Amino acid sequence: MEQTTTLLKTLPEEAKDLRLNLKNLLEEENLTSAQRWGVALACAYFTGNGALIDALAADFPESGEVHSDAKAAASIMGMNTVYYRFRHLMDSEAYNQRPARLRMQRMNKVATTKADFELMSLACAALAGCEMCLKAHEKIVKDGGLTEDHVHDAVRLAAVVSGVATALNTARA
Repeated sequence: MEQTTTLLKTLPEEAKDLRLNLKNLLEEENLTSAQRWGVALACAYFTGNGALIDALAADFPESGEVHSDAKAAASIMGMNTVYYRFRHLMDSEAYNQRPARLRMQRMNKVATTKADFELMSLACAALAGCEMCLKAHEKIVKDGGLTEDHVHDAVRLAAVVSGVATALNTARA
Protein backbone atom coordinates (compact mmCIF):
# COMPACT_ATOMS: atom_id res chain seq x y z
CA MET A 1 0.00 0.00 0.00
CA GLU A 2 3.07 2.18 -0.41
CA GLN A 3 1.88 4.33 -3.34
CA THR A 4 -1.58 4.84 -1.85
CA THR A 5 -0.08 5.80 1.52
CA THR A 6 2.25 8.27 -0.17
CA LEU A 7 -0.65 9.80 -2.08
CA LEU A 8 -2.81 10.03 1.03
CA LYS A 9 -0.05 12.02 2.75
CA THR A 10 -0.60 14.76 0.15
CA LEU A 11 -4.18 15.29 1.30
CA PRO A 12 -4.83 18.50 3.18
CA GLU A 13 -5.29 18.29 6.94
CA GLU A 14 -9.02 18.87 6.37
CA ALA A 15 -9.15 15.40 4.79
CA LYS A 16 -7.41 13.50 7.61
CA ASP A 17 -10.54 11.42 8.23
CA LEU A 18 -10.53 10.25 4.61
CA ARG A 19 -6.86 9.28 4.83
CA LEU A 20 -7.56 7.09 7.86
CA ASN A 21 -10.81 5.70 6.46
CA LEU A 22 -9.25 4.54 3.18
CA LYS A 23 -6.35 2.85 4.95
CA ASN A 24 -8.77 1.04 7.28
CA LEU A 25 -11.20 0.01 4.55
CA LEU A 26 -8.43 -1.43 2.39
CA GLU A 27 -7.61 -3.76 5.29
CA GLU A 28 -11.10 -4.77 6.50
CA GLU A 29 -12.15 -8.38 6.66
CA ASN A 30 -15.62 -8.69 5.11
CA LEU A 31 -14.30 -8.26 1.58
CA THR A 32 -11.51 -10.34 0.10
CA SER A 33 -8.37 -8.54 -0.98
CA ALA A 34 -9.44 -8.75 -4.63
CA GLN A 35 -12.90 -7.39 -3.77
CA ARG A 36 -11.49 -4.46 -1.76
CA TRP A 37 -8.96 -3.45 -4.40
CA GLY A 38 -11.39 -4.12 -7.25
CA VAL A 39 -14.05 -1.89 -5.73
CA ALA A 40 -11.49 0.80 -4.90
CA LEU A 41 -10.05 0.71 -8.43
CA ALA A 42 -13.47 0.72 -10.10
CA CYS A 43 -14.49 3.73 -8.01
CA ALA A 44 -11.22 5.53 -8.73
CA TYR A 45 -11.74 4.94 -12.45
CA PHE A 46 -15.34 6.13 -12.08
CA THR A 47 -14.20 9.38 -10.41
CA GLY A 48 -11.56 9.89 -13.08
CA ASN A 49 -8.86 10.94 -10.62
CA GLY A 50 -5.61 9.90 -12.30
CA ALA A 51 -3.39 10.16 -9.24
CA LEU A 52 -5.70 7.92 -7.23
CA ILE A 53 -6.01 5.42 -10.08
CA ASP A 54 -2.22 5.26 -10.45
CA ALA A 55 -1.59 4.78 -6.73
CA LEU A 56 -4.22 2.06 -6.27
CA ALA A 57 -3.16 0.25 -9.45
CA ALA A 58 0.50 0.30 -8.37
CA ASP A 59 -0.36 -1.15 -4.98
CA PHE A 60 -2.41 -4.01 -6.40
CA PRO A 61 -0.41 -5.06 -9.46
CA GLU A 62 -0.73 -8.82 -9.17
CA SER A 63 -4.18 -9.26 -10.65
CA GLY A 64 -4.74 -8.24 -14.24
CA GLU A 65 -8.22 -9.76 -13.98
CA VAL A 66 -9.21 -7.39 -11.16
CA HIS A 67 -7.86 -4.39 -13.07
CA SER A 68 -9.70 -5.47 -16.22
CA ASP A 69 -13.02 -5.90 -14.41
CA ALA A 70 -12.57 -2.63 -12.50
CA LYS A 71 -12.06 -0.74 -15.76
CA ALA A 72 -14.99 -2.49 -17.40
CA ALA A 73 -17.34 -1.95 -14.44
CA ALA A 74 -16.48 1.75 -14.20
CA SER A 75 -16.87 2.27 -17.94
CA ILE A 76 -20.15 0.43 -18.31
CA MET A 77 -21.59 2.02 -15.19
CA GLY A 78 -20.58 5.42 -16.53
CA MET A 79 -23.06 4.74 -19.32
CA ASN A 80 -25.71 2.78 -17.43
CA THR A 81 -26.07 5.09 -14.47
CA VAL A 82 -26.85 8.03 -16.72
CA TYR A 83 -29.37 6.11 -18.81
CA TYR A 84 -31.15 4.23 -16.01
CA ARG A 85 -31.16 7.19 -13.64
CA PHE A 86 -32.87 9.15 -16.46
CA ARG A 87 -35.51 6.43 -16.81
CA HIS A 88 -36.06 6.29 -13.07
CA LEU A 89 -36.28 10.05 -12.62
CA MET A 90 -38.60 10.55 -15.58
CA ASP A 91 -40.86 7.71 -14.37
CA SER A 92 -42.61 7.68 -17.71
CA GLU A 93 -44.02 4.69 -19.57
CA ALA A 94 -43.05 6.47 -22.77
CA TYR A 95 -39.37 5.93 -21.86
CA ASN A 96 -39.62 2.81 -19.71
CA GLN A 97 -41.24 0.80 -22.52
CA ARG A 98 -38.46 1.58 -24.98
CA PRO A 99 -35.58 -0.90 -25.19
CA ALA A 100 -32.26 0.45 -23.96
CA ARG A 101 -30.39 -0.93 -26.97
CA LEU A 102 -27.09 -0.28 -25.19
CA ARG A 103 -24.42 -2.93 -25.56
CA MET A 104 -23.29 -4.37 -22.22
CA GLN A 105 -21.88 -7.77 -23.19
CA ARG A 106 -18.75 -7.30 -21.07
CA MET A 107 -20.91 -7.69 -17.97
CA ASN A 108 -21.46 -11.32 -18.98
CA LYS A 109 -17.79 -12.01 -19.74
CA VAL A 110 -16.11 -11.16 -16.46
CA ALA A 111 -12.44 -11.79 -15.76
CA THR A 112 -12.88 -12.39 -12.01
CA THR A 113 -16.24 -13.69 -10.75
CA LYS A 114 -19.74 -12.51 -11.56
CA ALA A 115 -20.36 -11.57 -7.92
CA ASP A 116 -17.13 -9.54 -7.68
CA PHE A 117 -17.79 -7.75 -10.97
CA GLU A 118 -21.31 -6.90 -9.82
CA LEU A 119 -19.95 -5.65 -6.49
CA MET A 120 -17.68 -3.26 -8.40
CA SER A 121 -20.64 -2.18 -10.54
CA LEU A 122 -22.80 -1.65 -7.45
CA ALA A 123 -20.13 0.59 -5.92
CA CYS A 124 -20.07 2.73 -9.07
CA ALA A 125 -23.88 2.87 -9.05
CA ALA A 126 -23.70 4.21 -5.49
CA LEU A 127 -21.35 6.96 -6.65
CA ALA A 128 -23.81 7.92 -9.37
CA GLY A 129 -26.85 7.68 -7.12
CA CYS A 130 -28.73 5.44 -9.53
CA GLU A 131 -31.47 3.66 -7.59
CA MET A 132 -32.37 1.24 -10.38
CA CYS A 133 -28.74 0.20 -10.83
CA LEU A 134 -28.18 -0.17 -7.09
CA LYS A 135 -31.17 -2.46 -6.67
CA ALA A 136 -30.37 -4.54 -9.75
CA HIS A 137 -26.72 -5.06 -8.83
CA GLU A 138 -27.47 -5.73 -5.16
CA LYS A 139 -29.81 -8.55 -6.19
CA ILE A 140 -27.17 -10.15 -8.44
CA VAL A 141 -24.49 -9.76 -5.75
CA LYS A 142 -26.67 -11.43 -3.13
CA ASP A 143 -27.82 -14.12 -5.58
CA GLY A 144 -24.10 -14.75 -6.19
CA GLY A 145 -23.54 -15.63 -2.55
CA LEU A 146 -22.37 -12.33 -1.12
CA THR A 147 -24.13 -10.69 1.81
CA GLU A 148 -25.40 -7.33 2.96
CA ASP A 149 -22.08 -6.95 4.81
CA HIS A 150 -20.25 -7.19 1.47
CA VAL A 151 -22.58 -4.64 -0.10
CA HIS A 152 -22.31 -2.29 2.87
CA ASP A 153 -18.51 -2.40 2.90
CA ALA A 154 -18.31 -1.90 -0.87
CA VAL A 155 -20.50 1.21 -0.64
CA ARG A 156 -18.51 2.52 2.33
CA LEU A 157 -15.35 2.05 0.25
CA ALA A 158 -16.98 3.81 -2.72
CA ALA A 159 -17.91 6.76 -0.50
CA VAL A 160 -14.38 7.10 0.85
CA VAL A 161 -12.73 6.76 -2.58
CA SER A 162 -15.06 9.49 -3.83
CA GLY A 163 -14.14 11.68 -0.87
CA VAL A 164 -10.42 11.08 -1.41
CA ALA A 165 -10.77 12.00 -5.10
CA THR A 166 -12.53 15.21 -4.10
CA ALA A 167 -9.91 15.99 -1.44
CA LEU A 168 -7.12 15.44 -3.96
CA ASN A 169 -8.83 17.93 -6.25
CA THR A 170 -9.15 20.47 -3.42
CA ALA A 171 -5.46 20.04 -2.54
CA ARG A 172 -4.62 21.57 -5.92
CA ALA A 173 -6.40 24.81 -5.07
